Amino acid sequence: MSKVETKETAGAQTLKKPQLNMKQYGMVIMLIVVYVFFAILTGGKNMTPMNINNLIMQNGYVVILAVGMLLCVLTGNVDLGVGSVVAACGAVAGTLLMDFGVSAPVAMLGALAVGAAFGVFVGFFVSKLEIPPFIVTLATMLMGRGLCYVILKAQTKGPLPASYNWIGTGFLPTIRIMTDNPDLNKGKGIDLICLVVGAVICALIILAEIKSQHTAKKHNLPTIPLWQTVAKDAVILFIVGFFFWKLANYNGIPVVLILMAALVGIYHFITTKTVAGRQVYAMGGNAKAARLSGINTKKVFFWVYANMGLLAAVAGIVLSARNQSATPKAGDGFEMDAIASCYIGGAATSGGVGTIIGAVVGAFIMGILNNGMSLAGYDTNVQKIVKGCVLLGAVTFDLLSKRKKR
Repeated sequence: MSKVETKETAGAQTLKKPQLNMKQYGMVIMLIVVYVFFAILTGGKNMTPMNINNLIMQNGYVVILAVGMLLCVLTGNVDLGVGSVVAACGAVAGTLLMDFGVSAPVAMLGALAVGAAFGVFVGFFVSKLEIPPFIVTLATMLMGRGLCYVILKAQTKGPLPASYNWIGTGFLPTIRIMTDNPDLNKGKGIDLICLVVGAVICALIILAEIKSQHTAKKHNLPTIPLWQTVAKDAVILFIVGFFFWKLANYNGIPVVLILMAALVGIYHFITTKTVAGRQVYAMGGNAKAARLSGINTKKVFFWVYANMGLLAAVAGIVLSARNQSATPKAGDGFEMDAIASCYIGGAATSGGVGTIIGAVVGAFIMGILNNGMSLAGYDTNVQKIVKGCVLLGAVTFDLLSKRKKR
C-alpha cells in the first residue's frame, strides 16, 4: 500500500459523522423553554386557544416587519424608520376610509403606495447618494411620525369598516365537528379545516425529511444520526400539531396567519433559492469583495430598502385593521421589536448571517415574552427591561461564539 493511500485511509477513518447543528435549532429550543416557563408561571393561561389566537394576531405585524428587516440586517444595517412608516400608512388608510369614503381595497393600495414611496426614498439616498442607512432611516423615523400626526391631526380615526378590519381580525371559513365534550370550544365543536391544514403541514414536513435523506444517500453525502433526525422532527411535528389543535378549538385559522405564512414562504425562497438573495448575503459578508466580484451593491441596497417600506405598509394595514382604527401612536417602538427579532433569531451584527425562519422564531420569542409577562401581571416597564436583557444576551452570545472560533 502506498503512502498516499495510507494517508487517505487514515484521513477517512478520522472523519466524524455530522451531528445536528444545535445552534441552528437553539432558538426553537429557547422558544419552547420560554413558552413552558410562562405556562408554569401563569398556571397555563398562555396555553388556552384564545391566547394562542391572540399571540398570532398581536404579533402578525412584528413578524411581517422582521421578514423585511432581516434583509437590511443581512447587509450589515438596520431600518430605524419602519415604526413611523407603519403609523403613516395606517393613517393614510384610515383617512381614505373615514374622510373620503373609499373602498377597503383602494385604501390598502393607498397605504401600500405611501410605504413604497418611503422605501424608494430611503433606497435612493442610501444607494445613489451613499448616505449611511442609519442617518437616512433616522430621518424617515421623524418624517413618518410627523406625517402621521399631520394626516390624523393628532386624532384617532375609527372605527374602520368591517371589510377593511377583516385582514387583521377575520378568520377563514370553518367546518365544525361536534363532540360530546362540552369543554371543547364551549360546545361549538372543532374546526375540521384547521385540523386538515395541520395534518397536511405535518405530512409535508415528513416528506421533505425523507426526500432530504434520499438525496443525501443518492449523492453519498454524510447524514446526521437517525435518532437525532427523529427527535428533531418529533419536536417540530408536536409544535405544529399543538398549534393547530388550539386554533381548531377557537375560531379556526386567522387571515393574518395566512398572510404571514405567504410572506415567510416567499422571502424564504428569495433568500435561499435566488441570485438576489445570495447577493444580499454576499454584501453582508464583505461588501467590498461583493462589489469587486461584479455585484451591483447599489441596486441591492435600493431594492432591500424599497422592499422594507412596502412591508412596513403591509404591517401598517394589519395593525390598523387589528385595532380597527388609525392612531398617531401606532407603531411606536416597532422598529426595535423587528431588529431584536432578527438578532434573537440568529442574525449576525456584522451582516451576512441569518435566516427568515430564524427571524420569525425571534419575533415569536419576543411575542411570547410580552404575552407571558402581561398574563403574569408584570408592568410594561419590567417587560422592556426583560426584552432588553434578552436582546443583549443574544448578541453577546453571537459575538463571543465568533471570538471563540477565531
